[in-house]
Amino acid sequence: MTLFLVGYMGSGKSVIGSKLADILKYNYLDLDGYIEEKEGATIKIIFKTKGEIYFRKLESSYLKELIGLNNTVISLGGGTPCYGNNLNLILESENSLSIYLKASIKTLVGRLYQERYKRPLIAHLEDISALNEFIGKHIFERAPFYEQSSLSIKTDGLDINEVVDNLVLKLF
Repeated sequence: MTLFLVGYMGSGKSVIGSKLADILKYNYLDLDGYIEEKEGATIKIIFKTKGEIYFRKLESSYLKELIGLNNTVISLGGGTPCYGNNLNLILESENSLSIYLKASIKTLVGRLYQERYKRPLIAHLEDISALNEFIGKHIFERAPFYEQSSLSIKTDGLDINEVVDNLVLKLF
């Protein structure tokens, strides 16, 4: 079984994915980390030097490489299921399950504001109201993709262990 974690940046995909993989005794992969390793450059540098369209094509190509892995939890980038044929690849993949980590705009803003400079899509946003507006617009655009996941779990007000425990209960 391959578990794909989807959701907006800051929803906890990486930290929850790693912990979930430990508990399930699965391998863990972060798609962004995988891309950085393969390309020898950070996502931020790829965005800056080659642009988002180039990055999205890379992302899709590497996702295709990972489809079909067994006993693996894969954290996807926030935009991964929203571009190209990526969502269909995930949903149509045998022996896989997609899980939407759903966080409110307020929660996401709270998590992302201090680390926005590390995130290429939001690094240019200077204040909380601009970040709030940006995330709200993105969630509106991306939610229809995220909502097609096999499972959904709300993460607001929960710590990492509570989210992972809830996921394990839903999975088994």
